[in-house]
Amino acid sequence: MKSTTISKGILRAVYTLVGISILLYFFYEIRSVVAYVAIAAITSLICRPFINFLEHTLKLKKDIAVVVTIFLLLGVLVGLAGLFIPLIMEQGHNLSLLDIEKLESNLLEIYNSFALNFNLDTNDLTNRFKGFKLIEMLDFSFIPDVLNSIVSGLGSFSIGLFSVLFICFFFLKDRTLLENTLIIFVPEKSENQFKNSFSKIKKMLSRYFVGLICQITILFIIYAIGLFVVGIENAFVIAFLCALMNLIPYVGPAISAVLMVTLTMTTNIGQSLLHYILPKTFWVLVVFVIGQLMDNFVSQPVIFSKSVKSHPLEIFLVILITGILFGVVGLIVAIPAYTTIKVILKEYLAENRIVKKVTQNI
Repeated sequence: MKSTTISKGILRAVYTLVGISILLYFFYEIRSVVAYVAIAAITSLICRPFINFLEHTLKLKKDIAVVVTIFLLLGVLVGLAGLFIPLIMEQGHNLSLLDIEKLESNLLEIYNSFALNFNLDTNDLTNRFKGFKLIEMLDFSFIPDVLNSIVSGLGSFSIGLFSVLFICFFFLKDRTLLENTLIIFVPEKSENQFKNSFSKIKKMLSRYFVGLICQITILFIIYAIGLFVVGIENAFVIAFLCALMNLIPYVGPAISAVLMVTLTMTTNIGQSLLHYILPKTFWVLVVFVIGQLMDNFVSQPVIFSKSVKSHPLEIFLVILITGILFGVVGLIVAIPAYTTIKVILKEYLAENRIVKKVTQNI
């Protein structure tokens, strides 16, 4: 092999690496735009069945169906805001009524009850509580920073929401728009394979995201009924918020448990901690456990096995690995990304023994 051929090969490899690096850096700089496009694409996949219903069952024109869908999305977002804002205001009002001295006495009462049952000495802790001032330990200097963060966050959220809805409108209006955009980067000889892969990915991810909505709905119903029976105020809002946290695998349920317990306790501020709040909290945890058992052993296996054609153990390992590598974001995108990779491998490397084994159910 001639030295000029080797030199050209090395230069070509260097140019390729530099080009890929520049492209990755460019995508990193516009990561917010990439996120908007990704969220809009996911939203359009979720809305596909509803668009088909409006077009084929109600016989609406495509443009009208898309406009109706966008307005329904806006209505859902406004409705959610209408649910959460009163809850936030009520929690703030409850916290403003918090009696620190009463809280200290309640904590001492709980310890004394515990100590009597286990024959412990209560005098030492009682003396410590007398010199202990909880209010002096609280630092309220963070409040202005939190308020500024909330205001700036609302501004960013408004821009992001408008961008997502605008992009989603065109994805729904022209279902081949994203495909035609991505195909520019695909070699001409691989266009047919890309189109087949993209079609399968859209169908599987659409089923997956619709399945997630069903999963959240089932969990919401269980939480809402349970919290309502227990007698928790704002049961439906708390249930929805905690069910929504389940979108984050494994970490989400832990967050929702803390959230459910915290909201239960702050909602009942002013009541007896030992005789009212703690028993309520216990029954709330029972409701949470029932919902999680139903979700883990019924909802998730059915949704994952039928939508993404993957074994539950396979899904668990993928989520675990992506969570370790990429944190919470990895947990959220693990299953869609893994499904996409499986479809692409099956289309391009169908004869490979490992690929054939992993993608046999697709």
